[in-house]
Amino acid sequence: MNTRTIVKLMITALGLSALVACQNKSTSTDSTTDKKDATVLATVNGSAITSVDFDREVKALPEYIRGMADTPQGKKELIDTLVMRELILQQAAKEGLDKGKEIDEKLAELKKRIVVDTYLKKKVETDAKISDEELKKFYDQNLDKFKSGEQVKASHILVKGEQEAKDILAQLKGGAVFEELAKAKSVDTSASKGGDLGWFGKGNMVPAFEKAAFSLKEGELSGIVKSEFGFHIIKLTGKRPAGTRSFDEAKEQIKAALMPSKQQQIFMQLKEDLKKGAKIELKEAAPADAQQTPAAPANPEKK
Repeated sequence: MNTRTIVKLMITALGLSALVACQNKSTSTDSTTDKKDATVLATVNGSAITSVDFDREVKALPEYIRGMADTPQGKKELIDTLVMRELILQQAAKEGLDKGKEIDEKLAELKKRIVVDTYLKKKVETDAKISDEELKKFYDQNLDKFKSGEQVKASHILVKGEQEAKDILAQLKGGAVFEELAKAKSVDTSASKGGDLGWFGKGNMVPAFEKAAFSLKEGELSGIVKSEFGFHIIKLTGKRPAGTRSFDEAKEQIKAALMPSKQQQIFMQLKEDLKKGAKIELKEAAPADAQQTPAAPANPEKK
């Protein structure tokens, strides 16, 4: 997924928070309690957009695109979007469109959904626990799933220009911290994690990147590697030979695989428990005679 697509998703995701902002504009732009020590990122007709606002919006984004906000371009686009949203809110208020029956109804419905989602998230995540015994049992019964070829673990810094890549490489060789430069300079979604790409085997990355990564020794930096995405600087952080991964290495992967099913079980049990203590009456109105489908007229040609 390219940067432009992800930025569009970020902008779309802000639509929901814009609706919430209509309910209580002071919490999104004028609050002073939470913003006492906040950095002002922009002002719109005197209303400040601060680092607190920015961080709040980042948390509201889907997790898989949240890291974009840590890249220079992603941060710029998100601030631009917050500015535009504030302009729209101000103009809507001038025209009296921030109040009214339709807004109140939508906010009331939105509040219901948020309360339900919050309750379910808390209950399901709290109760959905998988024991080490369950994880080990799955591992022992599915050993074939944990066989793999040679794998490496790497981090990278991706930039668009070769000269910028050269400058960053010089800083790294001069003692700069790789993870900090990745967060500040990389345009890849891994920037928020210090450039960490995790473990991967052959065939998972573009050829130029893969060739460079697998040729490195653990802890070693690559030179500048050009790919279709730009210019990379790679740091190898781990290496493991082909074979069967140990239980400890596979534990988190197993947990991630089993968790959705476990959460579904908890959710179904929660439904049953809530219904047991409730008086529920399902009322189904009988169809009116006028709503009944009339019989089809006879075909005059049919004998």
